[in-house]
Amino acid sequence: MFKHQLLLVPVMAIVLLAAHAETTAVWTPFNNVQILPLFATALAILLFVCSMLRRRPGPVYLVDYACFKPPASCRAPRSAFIEHTRLLNPDEQSVRYQTRLAETSGLGDETCVPPALHSFPHRPSMEASRAEARLAIFSAIDDLLAKTGLDPGGINAVVVSCSIFSPAPSLSTMIVERYGLRSGTRSFNLSSMGCGGSIVSVDLARSLLRAHPDSTALVVGAEIITPCYYSGSHRSMQVPNCFFRMGGAAVLLSNRGTHRSRAKYRLAHVVRTHGGADDEAYRCIHQQEDSDGHVGIFTTGDVLTKVGEAFRSNVTTLGPLMSLMSGQLRLLSSRFGRRFINPEWKPYVPDFRRHLEHFCVHVGGGAVISTTQRMLELEDGTWSRRGRRSTDSGTRRAAQCGTSSTTSSRRGG
Repeated sequence: MFKHQLLLVPVMAIVLLAAHAETTAVWTPFNNVQILPLFATALAILLFVCSMLRRRPGPVYLVDYACFKPPASCRAPRSAFIEHTRLLNPDEQSVRYQTRLAETSGLGDETCVPPALHSFPHRPSMEASRAEARLAIFSAIDDLLAKTGLDPGGINAVVVSCSIFSPAPSLSTMIVERYGLRSGTRSFNLSSMGCGGSIVSVDLARSLLRAHPDSTALVVGAEIITPCYYSGSHRSMQVPNCFFRMGGAAVLLSNRGTHRSRAKYRLAHVVRTHGGADDEAYRCIHQQEDSDGHVGIFTTGDVLTKVGEAFRSNVTTLGPLMSLMSGQLRLLSSRFGRRFINPEWKPYVPDFRRHLEHFCVHVGGGAVISTTQRMLELEDGTWSRRGRRSTDSGTRRAAQCGTSSTTSSRRGG
């Protein structure tokens, strides 16, 4: 509203100039002053200021969100998972290893797997994978549209992320077809970007909203695990079986002023560190075949190290954005000391508990949570078990070859 009011200033100046032509008597004391050049200069300055204000990106609001709630028939209690593992792979060492991982994963008995993984033997077909995608994605979007009352025709952009499953037509096209979105809707489908793909989607949606005022963007993140279950005996490829479950979430982002009063949050910062140029980081998570031809996700022991390095970089970037002046001075002195005095000095980590109310952490096992806790210097009582059991990819922050982070504030904050 303020920007539009400023646009009236040049119009008022022109009206004054026109009035000057007919009321020269008013300007009698200034006969020796060149009034017209002064007004022209002022008008040019005002036009420049107005154009700069119009170029400034407006705030991006999170209007509402919805998480996919799988049906009870998809529940996969730990005992059922272990029994199923034993039936699929009778190797006792593999069973004991996956049992130990499942017990330390932090996943509860309410987590779910798709119907194709409940059958014996597994039938991970393309149609079964599509069925899981439709169930998770459409359920979350239906709930979101019901909560917001938004007509699908009012959606200007769709951004979908999914780590592994990438069919043709794409998942984003599947949404456009299901809800009959307009032909001018901007549609993007992100895949193979690891567990941080949802945060990359938020960053992409933010860029779209900055470029297109008065718009809305639907951001969807899902994990389609039907084609991802590994049935071989390679231990490092059995880890995803124990850590990942069914999940999905849909978020409505908007830069419309009419959504400000009803929005839950305002997007403050998005930070992403990509370590793909590091060979060790590049190879730490790979989809490949084992010696017996079974396809799975291969993970190396460098995962936590590389995630920690990227997370440290994110924290370093986020710190100045969120800290008070005193914290920024301490951060600057810490960097100066580490670079010019003693590289072994412990880096300064801001007290994020003073600036953040909630932490949503990637749930890839207790080790990831412990690493995050250590990096942020949080106490043991900070974590909620509900967060550790969460499985939708919208809450995952650790990304393949890097990490992504977002910060948000209450609306208007």
